[in-house]
Amino acid sequence: MQGPFNRGSGRKPMAEINVVPFIDVMLVLLVIFMITAPMLTQGVQVELPQVTSEPIDSPDDSDPIIATVDREGRFYLSIGGDDQEPITLDEIAERVIILLDRSPGTQVLVRGHQDVGYGAVVSLMSTLQVAGVSNVGLISEPPTSDEG
Repeated sequence: MQGPFNRGSGRKPMAEINVVPFIDVMLVLLVIFMITAPMLTQGVQVELPQVTSEPIDSPDDSDPIIATVDREGRFYLSIGGDDQEPITLDEIAERVIILLDRSPGTQVLVRGHQDVGYGAVVSLMSTLQVAGVSNVGLISEPPTSDEG
């Protein structure tokens, strides 16, 4: 008797797993992650200290390049402590490129007023990164004794 419930047909059960749908899904996920990953990594690369900050010494005798943002959001660029007139971010980029071409090992430091907006400091650091500065130091002042 031949019927749908007859097990005497001589066919063995298939013990293999079909992995083609799994591979298709993995390839789709790979494409999605390849497209979205560059969008997630925006920002300015900054190496921050992981210990309490101590004064740093310049590796050579040259004066550092100091980029400053004042309370009103104006930008300044100085070498050796002589602040100049306010300049634009484009002028900062041009001058930093020239200065780093002359002496590539020069330190670049950022000094920002405590009341200036975060966006102004990030814009300055982004401009320095575009100008070829790989490491930026942040200048801060030690707390006074009454702040604890």
